Amino acid sequence: MKQNNILPAIIFASMLMTACGNEQAGSTVELASPVSVTEVEYSNIRKYNSTSGTALANAEIELTSEMAGEYNLMINPRTNKPFKLGDKVMAGETIVKLTNQSYENDIAIDSKKLSLEIAEQDKVNKLALYEKGGVTQSEIRNAEVTITNAKYSYENAQINLEKMSIKAPFTGVIVNLPHYTKNVQLSSGSSIVSIMSYEEMIMEINLPESAIGEVVENQEVVITHYTLPRDTINGIISELSPAISPETRTFKGKLLIDNKDLKLRPGMFVKADIVVDEAENTIVIPKEIVMNNRNRKSVFVVDRGVARQVNIRTGLEDQDNIEVLEGLSLHDMLVTRGYETLRDGSKVKIQK
Repeated sequence: MKQNNILPAIIFASMLMTACGNEQAGSTVELASPVSVTEVEYSNIRKYNSTSGTALANAEIELTSEMAGEYNLMINPRTNKPFKLGDKVMAGETIVKLTNQSYENDIAIDSKKLSLEIAEQDKVNKLALYEKGGVTQSEIRNAEVTITNAKYSYENAQINLEKMSIKAPFTGVIVNLPHYTKNVQLSSGSSIVSIMSYEEMIMEINLPESAIGEVVENQEVVITHYTLPRDTINGIISELSPAISPETRTFKGKLLIDNKDLKLRPGMFVKADIVVDEAENTIVIPKEIVMNNRNRKSVFVVDRGVARQVNIRTGLEDQDNIEVLEGLSLHDMLVTRGYETLRDGSKVKIQK
């Protein structure tokens, strides 16, 4: 009798356990995937055609001595000290003066100036006599010839004397200044000073054949250099060659760079991003979150705790970002992290 009561109990317990096991197997709970999101907003984007090259001074010159003489370095009026490397010089400013007494005596500039004054006074006297009939018209003309010759002689003397002063032909910066002892005798042809003007710089570029329809004169250019990580410098396309090189399949151009703050230095190797197209007040998203599948581009957005995969049509792109023309709307919650493991309809949990 006792055995008959135990058997039904065992059967009931077995059925109960089986039922519980079947219930657990059929109730899989989906966990929410953690994601980071950002709200879609309007922004601006530019398409660039990038190249690189060496930034050069817009004007540069090495001045040498035309005549032999004793070396004298002049005082910089802005510092009250002798000129030195890096000093700014103004156009027409004397940097070095050479002295050569023998050469100056041969020029005889004072004598030539006096001769000109005498010739001019002689003409005045002859004109007074001419009015009284004391001299002829021919004598007046001869006096004018004498004045002209004296004037040329005096002006040539001034030019020759100016050769003893080494002057800046344009406003710029001293980039080379060989050291000479004061009053040392220099021979003609000695290197005296080198000057560069680089408030505006030039850069020669080579562009691929494919860019010939995108790049035109006066296009804006953004110049960057590794020493200016948080700064850019503006430039424009100033010249473009219409010819394609058959060897390199490139064409030449020149940039003008606005360097009024002297942030760039002559000889720097810089990157030039030519602005070939731009869009304002458009949807711009990071390129890295765009998924490509069979020529279709898509991203994930979050709607009421669920990830939705949406197809997009794109436009302009730069190094990091891309324009979205269709598929996204303002204020959509765009998934920027955790999208790699999502599928359409996945439950998500937004992380801050």
